[in-house]
Amino acid sequence: MAAKVLIALLSASLTASQVTFQNSTGTRLRVDNGTYGPPIEETNIHLDYDQWPIGIAVASDGRIFTTYTRGSYKYTLGLVVNETAEEPYPSADLNLPPDQLNTTWNGIPFGSSNASAFISVQAIYITPATSSRPETLWAIDTGRPTVHNAQGDPSMPYAQPGGPKLVAISLSNNSIYQTYTFPADVHYPDSYLNDLRFDFNPNLSDTSGAGIAYLVDSSNEGRPGFIMVDLGAGTTWRRLTQDASVLRGATDIPSYQGQPFYLRQSGMPITTGQQEGLDGLQLSLDGSRLYYSPLSQRTLYSIPTANLRTPPSDPRAEVHAHANVSSHGGRGGDANGFEGDSNGFVYQLMPEHNAIYYFDPADGLTHGFVRDPRIIWPDGASVAADGYVYVNVNQLPYQPDWNDGVDGRTYPGAVLRCKLPGNGTKVASLYEY
Repeated sequence: MAAKVLIALLSASLTASQVTFQNSTGTRLRVDNGTYGPPIEETNIHLDYDQWPIGIAVASDGRIFTTYTRGSYKYTLGLVVNETAEEPYPSADLNLPPDQLNTTWNGIPFGSSNASAFISVQAIYITPATSSRPETLWAIDTGRPTVHNAQGDPSMPYAQPGGPKLVAISLSNNSIYQTYTFPADVHYPDSYLNDLRFDFNPNLSDTSGAGIAYLVDSSNEGRPGFIMVDLGAGTTWRRLTQDASVLRGATDIPSYQGQPFYLRQSGMPITTGQQEGLDGLQLSLDGSRLYYSPLSQRTLYSIPTANLRTPPSDPRAEVHAHANVSSHGGRGGDANGFEGDSNGFVYQLMPEHNAIYYFDPADGLTHGFVRDPRIIWPDGASVAADGYVYVNVNQLPYQPDWNDGVDGRTYPGAVLRCKLPGNGTKVASLYEY
């Protein structure tokens, strides 16, 4: 017990020592300079001057991949080619052109049902090469682009089967080698695929032995939850739909750069905060527990992954899943995307604070990792083999669709990076099978 207390005290001391203050000319008072943690690097990484990025993943050879939610953008999955340019990936032909993203049926707008090309990719994740699998870029396509009417009001068409999908791309030959789609009772028309993680342990309970994907359905319309994919059998199912832990905080009012934020969409009433529910997720190093939270709740949750894997054939599966959700308490703000490293830390992007925090399962506390005024809405993060965490910064609260059609963003967007603590690097324990 004494050793555990000492570790906790040392950890708390380390966090406190990261927070530094400076005096400023013209005042005798202590001043918050807005930074702590390791230095943020912005040179020789990437700046965006054309499309605002959402997701990010960094390959073992240093290639940086980014995603862009679709409206009028030329492509949705890109490869960084130099400091200021990207190109469609794996090819332009596999990124549907804007005029093919959506259709209508009896006057109701729907996203494309094309299962062979990308419609609107939200998130990507890279798993390393093994003897049986190439280094793979996994992409989740929401199948739901954002469209605008003649008045410029935004809306998101419903998804139809075929459009939403999980796609595996070999990074050795830049080709798609597997695609998984979803039946209508697993991916609803108002579902929205938001993030993804994998465990390739062949001995996982209730799986075929080829691994499993855990996907987030963040559903702005109110039916968020988890979607699982058995990567061998291709079967899919849901868990925790509309559990209290996956729902948005209905009265949450975040603050960005010192200003309270209300969602102002053209043609719609002003609403509190963000509409989407479940957002970030990260597996423990042994794959036994999944950490997660909605964007607009300030609590970190987790669940044993065995409860997510129990198949629909078990009539008690959903009851047991709801009963086994754990709360790890408040973390000091709303959190966006998650990431993890070889230390077992669960990194949480904190857009209200221009910061990245991490939860340490060893002491049960959330700690400040890095804070910098340049981190204006960190929207996606990727821990790379080089020991850095890379993060997209895209000024999302200032986009026109959230501000009555007024675009308050200022180019460039950016990919930033900083060194991980404790010689941390990319998680390998879940994939080397």
